[in-house]
Amino acid sequence: MYESITRLTTGVPGLDEALGGGLIAGTLTVVVGATGIGKTQFGIQFAHAGHAQEGRRGIVFDVSARGDSQSHQQYARSLFDWNLQPAEVPQLPDLTGIYDNDFSLGEYLRIFEYQGRRVTRTDLDFDQWHDWQAQLNARLSTAIAFLYGHFVRNVRRIVVDGIEPVDRAAESVQLELFEYVYHQILRKDPEWVARDLFRQQYRSIQDIAAQGHYRPDHIGCLLLCTSREKMLDELVARPLEEGDVLGNANTLVYMGKVRNGQRLANALYIAKHRGSACSDEILPYRITDDGLRIDS
Repeated sequence: MYESITRLTTGVPGLDEALGGGLIAGTLTVVVGATGIGKTQFGIQFAHAGHAQEGRRGIVFDVSARGDSQSHQQYARSLFDWNLQPAEVPQLPDLTGIYDNDFSLGEYLRIFEYQGRRVTRTDLDFDQWHDWQAQLNARLSTAIAFLYGHFVRNVRRIVVDGIEPVDRAAESVQLELFEYVYHQILRKDPEWVARDLFRQQYRSIQDIAAQGHYRPDHIGCLLLCTSREKMLDELVARPLEEGDVLGNANTLVYMGKVRNGQRLANALYIAKHRGSACSDEILPYRITDDGLRIDS
Protein backbone atom coordinates (compact mmCIF):
# COMPACT_ATOMS: atom_id res chain seq x y z
CA MET A 1 0.00 0.00 0.00
CA TYR A 2 2.59 2.55 1.09
CA GLU A 3 4.97 1.88 -1.80
CA SER A 4 2.44 3.20 -4.35
CA ILE A 5 2.31 6.66 -2.72
CA THR A 6 4.76 9.30 -3.93
CA ARG A 7 6.85 10.62 -1.04
CA LEU A 8 8.45 14.02 -0.60
CA THR A 9 11.58 14.18 1.51
CA THR A 10 11.39 16.70 4.35
CA GLY A 11 15.04 17.72 4.03
CA VAL A 12 15.45 17.15 7.79
CA PRO A 13 17.99 14.39 8.49
CA GLY A 14 16.37 11.55 10.42
CA LEU A 15 12.76 12.71 9.97
CA ASP A 16 11.88 10.90 6.74
CA GLU A 17 12.49 7.55 8.44
CA ALA A 18 10.10 8.50 11.26
CA LEU A 19 7.48 9.42 8.63
CA GLY A 20 7.65 6.05 6.92
CA GLY A 21 9.65 7.45 4.00
CA GLY A 22 8.67 11.12 3.93
CA LEU A 23 5.58 13.28 3.45
CA ILE A 24 2.86 12.16 1.07
CA ALA A 25 2.57 14.22 -2.12
CA GLY A 26 -0.76 15.90 -2.74
CA THR A 27 -1.53 16.35 0.94
CA LEU A 28 -1.37 19.04 3.61
CA THR A 29 1.19 18.90 6.40
CA VAL A 30 0.76 21.28 9.34
CA VAL A 31 3.67 22.07 11.66
CA VAL A 32 2.76 23.77 14.96
CA GLY A 33 5.08 25.33 17.53
CA ALA A 34 5.99 28.50 19.41
CA THR A 35 8.06 31.35 18.00
CA GLY A 36 11.74 30.43 17.74
CA ILE A 37 11.25 26.66 17.87
CA GLY A 38 12.59 26.10 14.34
CA LYS A 39 9.48 26.03 12.13
CA THR A 40 10.83 28.41 9.51
CA GLN A 41 14.11 26.49 9.25
CA PHE A 42 12.03 23.35 8.76
CA GLY A 43 10.09 25.08 5.99
CA ILE A 44 13.20 26.27 4.19
CA GLN A 45 14.74 22.79 4.42
CA PHE A 46 11.58 21.26 2.93
CA ALA A 47 11.50 23.80 0.10
CA HIS A 48 15.18 23.39 -0.70
CA ALA A 49 14.92 19.58 -0.73
CA GLY A 50 12.88 19.88 -3.92
CA HIS A 51 16.05 20.88 -5.78
CA ALA A 52 17.50 17.39 -5.35
CA GLN A 53 14.29 15.36 -5.52
CA GLU A 54 12.24 17.10 -8.23
CA GLY A 55 14.81 19.35 -9.84
CA ARG A 56 13.01 22.47 -8.55
CA ARG A 57 13.12 24.16 -5.16
CA GLY A 58 9.83 24.92 -3.49
CA ILE A 59 8.34 28.37 -2.96
CA VAL A 60 7.41 30.37 0.15
CA PHE A 61 4.05 32.08 0.60
CA ASP A 62 4.14 34.36 3.65
CA VAL A 63 0.82 35.45 5.18
CA SER A 64 2.37 37.17 8.19
CA ALA A 65 0.69 40.35 9.39
CA ARG A 66 3.53 41.29 11.72
CA GLY A 67 6.03 44.01 11.05
CA ASP A 68 9.02 41.82 11.83
CA SER A 69 10.57 39.50 9.27
CA GLN A 70 10.15 35.73 9.26
CA SER A 71 13.83 35.56 8.12
CA HIS A 72 13.15 33.29 5.14
CA GLN A 73 15.82 34.90 3.00
CA GLN A 74 18.34 34.88 5.84
CA TYR A 75 17.80 31.17 6.55
CA ALA A 76 17.90 30.24 2.87
CA ARG A 77 21.21 32.04 2.48
CA SER A 78 22.84 30.72 5.65
CA LEU A 79 21.66 27.12 5.28
CA PHE A 80 22.04 26.56 1.55
CA ASP A 81 23.65 29.64 0.02
CA TRP A 82 20.26 30.07 -1.65
CA ASN A 83 19.41 33.60 -2.76
CA LEU A 84 15.66 33.42 -2.18
CA GLN A 85 14.21 35.99 -4.55
CA PRO A 86 11.13 38.05 -3.60
CA ALA A 87 8.26 37.87 -6.07
CA GLU A 88 7.78 40.54 -8.69
CA VAL A 89 4.65 39.37 -10.45
CA PRO A 90 3.25 41.75 -13.09
CA GLN A 91 -0.47 42.38 -13.38
CA LEU A 92 -2.71 41.52 -16.30
CA PRO A 93 -2.46 41.82 -19.26
CA ASP A 94 1.28 41.11 -19.03
CA LEU A 95 0.90 37.57 -17.68
CA THR A 96 0.86 35.66 -20.96
CA GLY A 97 4.63 35.23 -20.62
CA ILE A 98 4.04 33.17 -17.49
CA TYR A 99 4.44 29.98 -19.54
CA ASP A 100 7.93 31.00 -20.63
CA ASN A 101 10.68 29.45 -18.48
CA ASP A 102 12.61 32.73 -18.67
CA PHE A 103 9.71 34.62 -17.09
CA SER A 104 10.84 35.75 -13.62
CA LEU A 105 8.43 35.10 -10.74
CA GLY A 106 10.66 35.12 -7.68
CA GLU A 107 10.42 32.40 -5.04
CA TYR A 108 8.99 34.25 -2.05
CA LEU A 109 5.72 36.19 -1.82
CA ARG A 110 4.53 38.15 1.19
CA ILE A 111 0.88 38.82 0.60
CA PHE A 112 0.13 41.51 3.22
CA GLU A 113 1.82 44.83 3.86
CA TYR A 114 -0.26 45.30 7.01
CA GLN A 115 2.02 45.99 10.00
CA GLY A 116 -0.36 45.33 12.91
CA ARG A 117 -0.82 42.15 14.94
CA ARG A 118 -4.59 41.78 14.78
CA VAL A 119 -5.57 38.79 12.69
CA THR A 120 -9.11 37.92 13.82
CA ARG A 121 -12.38 39.50 12.80
CA THR A 122 -13.44 40.19 16.39
CA ASP A 123 -10.25 42.21 16.95
CA LEU A 124 -10.85 44.46 13.96
CA ASP A 125 -13.12 47.45 13.69
CA PHE A 126 -15.08 48.16 10.50
CA ASP A 127 -12.32 50.14 8.78
CA GLN A 128 -9.57 47.67 9.72
CA TRP A 129 -11.61 44.72 8.44
CA HIS A 130 -12.18 46.45 5.11
CA ASP A 131 -8.48 47.31 4.94
CA TRP A 132 -7.70 43.58 5.18
CA GLN A 133 -10.23 42.81 2.47
CA ALA A 134 -8.95 45.57 0.19
CA GLN A 135 -5.37 44.35 0.51
CA LEU A 136 -6.39 40.76 -0.18
CA ASN A 137 -8.59 41.58 -3.17
CA ALA A 138 -5.91 43.81 -4.67
CA ARG A 139 -3.27 41.08 -4.46
CA LEU A 140 -5.31 37.95 -5.05
CA SER A 141 -4.51 37.82 -8.76
CA THR A 142 -0.85 38.25 -7.81
CA ALA A 143 -1.09 35.26 -5.46
CA ILE A 144 -2.77 33.12 -8.14
CA ALA A 145 -0.17 34.11 -10.71
CA PHE A 146 2.72 33.42 -8.34
CA LEU A 147 1.50 29.93 -7.40
CA TYR A 148 0.15 28.88 -10.80
CA GLY A 149 3.25 30.20 -12.58
CA HIS A 150 5.48 27.99 -10.45
CA PHE A 151 3.28 24.92 -10.71
CA VAL A 152 3.36 25.01 -14.52
CA ARG A 153 7.16 25.05 -14.16
CA ASN A 154 7.07 21.76 -12.20
CA VAL A 155 7.49 23.24 -8.73
CA ARG A 156 5.95 20.65 -6.39
CA ARG A 157 6.40 22.20 -2.93
CA ILE A 158 4.89 25.21 -1.22
CA VAL A 159 5.59 26.47 2.30
CA VAL A 160 2.91 28.71 3.81
CA ASP A 161 4.29 30.59 6.81
CA GLY A 162 3.20 33.31 9.20
CA ILE A 163 -0.03 31.87 10.67
CA GLU A 164 -0.42 33.52 14.08
CA PRO A 165 -2.22 32.03 17.11
CA VAL A 166 -5.93 32.76 17.54
CA ASP A 167 -8.59 31.56 19.98
CA ARG A 168 -10.96 30.49 17.21
CA ALA A 169 -9.60 29.31 13.88
CA ALA A 170 -12.84 30.27 12.12
CA GLU A 171 -12.18 33.97 12.87
CA SER A 172 -8.61 34.06 11.55
CA VAL A 173 -8.15 36.25 8.48
CA GLN A 174 -4.93 34.37 7.70
CA LEU A 175 -6.54 30.93 7.86
CA GLU A 176 -9.41 32.16 5.70
CA LEU A 177 -6.87 33.20 3.09
CA PHE A 178 -5.06 29.87 3.39
CA GLU A 179 -8.30 27.91 2.92
CA TYR A 180 -8.90 29.84 -0.30
CA VAL A 181 -5.36 29.27 -1.56
CA TYR A 182 -5.41 25.59 -0.67
CA HIS A 183 -8.78 24.67 -2.17
CA GLN A 184 -9.08 27.22 -5.00
CA ILE A 185 -5.48 27.12 -6.27
CA LEU A 186 -3.41 24.22 -4.92
CA ARG A 187 -6.06 21.50 -5.23
CA LYS A 188 -8.02 22.91 -8.16
CA ASP A 189 -7.76 21.67 -11.74
CA PRO A 190 -5.11 23.84 -13.47
CA GLU A 191 -7.45 24.73 -16.33
CA TRP A 192 -9.85 26.38 -13.88
CA VAL A 193 -7.00 28.11 -12.04
CA ALA A 194 -5.94 29.57 -15.41
CA ARG A 195 -9.52 30.69 -16.05
CA ASP A 196 -9.60 32.45 -12.66
CA LEU A 197 -6.28 34.12 -13.42
CA PHE A 198 -6.82 35.29 -16.98
CA ARG A 199 -10.61 35.77 -16.85
CA GLN A 200 -11.74 37.43 -20.11
CA GLN A 201 -8.34 36.79 -21.71
CA TYR A 202 -8.53 33.04 -21.18
CA ARG A 203 -10.05 32.20 -24.57
CA SER A 204 -7.16 33.88 -26.36
CA ILE A 205 -4.51 31.87 -24.50
CA GLN A 206 -6.29 28.57 -23.78
CA ASP A 207 -4.14 26.60 -26.25
CA ILE A 208 -0.99 27.81 -24.48
CA ALA A 209 -2.56 27.15 -21.09
CA ALA A 210 -3.30 23.55 -22.07
CA GLN A 211 0.46 22.98 -22.38
CA GLY A 212 0.94 24.05 -18.76
CA HIS A 213 -1.05 21.17 -17.28
CA TYR A 214 0.20 19.79 -13.95
CA ARG A 215 -1.01 17.32 -11.32
CA PRO A 216 -2.39 19.00 -8.15
CA ASP A 217 -2.09 15.64 -6.39
CA HIS A 218 1.70 15.83 -6.85
CA ILE A 219 2.04 19.11 -4.92
CA GLY A 220 2.98 19.00 -1.23
CA CYS A 221 1.98 21.85 1.08
CA LEU A 222 3.66 22.61 4.40
CA LEU A 223 1.70 25.02 6.63
CA LEU A 224 3.60 26.58 9.55
CA CYS A 225 1.44 27.73 12.47
CA THR A 226 2.66 29.60 15.55
CA SER A 227 1.24 28.45 18.89
CA ARG A 228 1.05 30.08 22.29
CA GLU A 229 2.06 26.80 23.93
CA LYS A 230 5.81 26.26 24.21
CA MET A 231 5.90 22.85 25.90
CA LEU A 232 5.41 19.79 23.70
CA ASP A 233 3.12 18.15 26.26
CA GLU A 234 0.77 21.14 26.10
CA LEU A 235 0.62 20.96 22.31
CA VAL A 236 -0.11 17.24 22.27
CA ALA A 237 -2.89 17.69 24.85
CA ARG A 238 -4.67 20.58 23.14
CA PRO A 239 -8.04 19.69 21.53
CA LEU A 240 -8.66 20.16 17.82
CA GLU A 241 -11.64 22.26 16.74
CA GLU A 242 -14.08 20.63 14.39
CA GLY A 243 -13.26 21.92 10.92
CA ASP A 244 -9.91 23.24 12.17
CA VAL A 245 -7.13 23.13 9.57
CA LEU A 246 -5.15 20.98 12.03
CA GLY A 247 -7.95 18.45 12.13
CA ASN A 248 -8.19 18.36 8.33
CA ALA A 249 -4.44 17.99 7.74
CA ASN A 250 -3.09 14.69 6.49
CA THR A 251 0.02 15.07 8.62
CA LEU A 252 0.35 17.01 11.87
CA VAL A 253 3.70 17.68 13.54
CA TYR A 254 4.12 19.42 16.90
CA MET A 255 7.41 21.12 17.80
CA GLY A 256 8.04 22.16 21.40
CA LYS A 257 10.18 22.04 24.52
CA VAL A 258 10.63 18.97 26.72
CA ARG A 259 12.39 18.64 30.06
CA ASN A 260 15.73 16.89 29.97
CA GLY A 261 16.87 16.76 33.59
CA GLN A 262 17.42 20.35 34.69
CA ARG A 263 17.34 21.66 31.11
CA LEU A 264 14.83 22.17 28.34
CA ALA A 265 15.44 20.58 24.96
CA ASN A 266 13.72 20.71 21.57
CA ALA A 267 11.59 17.78 20.45
CA LEU A 268 8.86 17.02 17.95
CA TYR A 269 5.99 14.60 17.82
CA ILE A 270 4.13 13.28 14.78
CA ALA A 271 0.53 13.52 15.99
CA LYS A 272 -0.87 11.95 12.82
CA HIS A 273 0.27 10.83 9.40
CA ARG A 274 -2.68 9.40 7.47
CA GLY A 275 -2.02 6.70 4.89
CA SER A 276 1.36 5.77 6.28
CA ALA A 277 3.20 4.10 9.10
CA CYS A 278 5.04 6.58 11.33
CA SER A 279 6.94 6.75 14.60
CA ASP A 280 4.97 7.33 17.80
CA GLU A 281 8.10 8.41 19.66
CA ILE A 282 8.97 11.89 20.87
CA LEU A 283 11.91 12.85 18.66
CA PRO A 284 14.58 15.18 20.08
CA TYR A 285 16.16 17.49 17.53
CA ARG A 286 18.91 20.07 17.32
CA ILE A 287 19.07 23.32 15.40
CA THR A 288 22.55 23.49 13.89
CA ASP A 289 24.27 25.67 11.31
CA ASP A 290 22.89 23.20 8.76
CA GLY A 291 19.32 23.43 10.04
CA LEU A 292 17.17 20.95 11.95
CA ARG A 293 18.52 17.48 12.60
CA ILE A 294 16.82 14.64 14.47
CA ASP A 295 19.02 13.29 17.26
CA SER A 296 19.74 9.60 16.78
